[in-house]
Amino acid sequence: MGTTTTEKPATLSARRSAPQGTETVLLVEDDEIVRKLTRMILEDFGYRVLAAESGVHASQLNRSFEGEIHLLLSDVMMPGGNGVEWARRLRRDRPAMEVLFISGYTRETLRREGVPDPGVRFLQKPFPPEALARMIRNVLDR
Repeated sequence: MGTTTTEKPATLSARRSAPQGTETVLLVEDDEIVRKLTRMILEDFGYRVLAAESGVHASQLNRSFEGEIHLLLSDVMMPGGNGVEWARRLRRDRPAMEVLFISGYTRETLRREGVPDPGVRFLQKPFPPEALARMIRNVLDR
């Protein structure tokens, strides 16, 4: 998402001050619009993005990508399995890969659905691009 002349100066300033990165992110999001927008945001902040629409597709990318994948950024609730289960599977091949979950559901709703809370890094949708950039840097810099 490049900057446009219609963006407010405060928005431009916040985006410029948000932390950047160069790492590779495996993005798993079943909603096409959200996936494309999130990919553009991540690329704007300097990340290399592998985008998947499902856990199955993410698994294929995980196996075929020869470089390091630094972060799995995954929706939690998706058709064909939840993101927590897919993360466990993907990390078998890449145990050093960090994980950050995103969801439109609240933590409380996810807990009721059986998604474990302790130790789970989570960002609730919708989120501003700068919040995503800060959270990713926080996870990767641990």
